[in-house]
Amino acid sequence: MTEFINESLKNPEYWAEINKIVTPEIGSTLYMVFFSSLFSIIIGSILGIILYVTQKDNILENTPVNSVIGTIVNIGRSIPFVILMIAVFPLARFIVGTSIGSTASIVPLTVAATPFVARMIETSLNELDRGVIEASVSMGANEAEIITKVMLPEAAPSIISSITITIINIIGYSAMAGTIGGGGLGDVCIRYGYQRSRTDILIYSVIIMIVMVQIIQCIGNFFSKHFDKR
Repeated sequence: MTEFINESLKNPEYWAEINKIVTPEIGSTLYMVFFSSLFSIIIGSILGIILYVTQKDNILENTPVNSVIGTIVNIGRSIPFVILMIAVFPLARFIVGTSIGSTASIVPLTVAATPFVARMIETSLNELDRGVIEASVSMGANEAEIITKVMLPEAAPSIISSITITIINIIGYSAMAGTIGGGGLGDVCIRYGYQRSRTDILIYSVIIMIVMVQIIQCIGNFFSKHFDKR
C-alpha cells in the first residue's frame, strides 16, 4: 500500500489529475470568500456602529433603533448556516438569477456573516474608553467626526482582529456551501472525497483551506499590531 502511494505521488499524471480537479475550485472559494467578506464587512460594520452609538448615554442614543437592529442581528446569528442558505435561495435567485454555484453562494454567505460582523464591531467599540469620546464632545466634534476620527481609529486593532475572525469563518461557511451546490473546495470534498472515496483529494483540499486560514490570520495579526498604539 505504501509503495502504491509513493508511486502515485511521483507520477506526473496523478498530480495533473489532482490539479485539474482542485485548482479551479480554489479560485471559486477565493471568489466567494472575497466578495462575501467585502459585503458583510461593509454592511455589518455600519450596523455595528449604529448599535454602539445608539446605546444608552452614547452620542446618538436611540433605544427603539438599538432594540430593533439588535433583535434582527440576534435572529440572524441564531439560524444555522445550512438552514439559512436554503432559506435564502429565493433571494439569491432574485439577485443573481440562480441559486446554484459560487456567485449564488455569495448571497447566503453575506447574510450569514453580516450579523456576526455587526456584533464583533459593536464589541470592539465597547472596549473604548468613554472618556476619549467625552473629551471629543467637549472639544466640539460632531457625531460624524467622533465616529470616523476617534472611535474607529482607537478601536482599529480590535476591529481588524474581528474582521480576521470573520473572514476565517466565511472560509468555513464556504466549505459548507459546497455541500448543497455552492461550488468551491467544499464541493470538491463532497463530490470526490466523500462520494467517490478519494481521500487524497479530500486531504489535499483540506490542506489548502488550512493554508488559506493561516495566511489570513498572519495578515490580520500583522495589521492589528501595526495599528495598535499601545
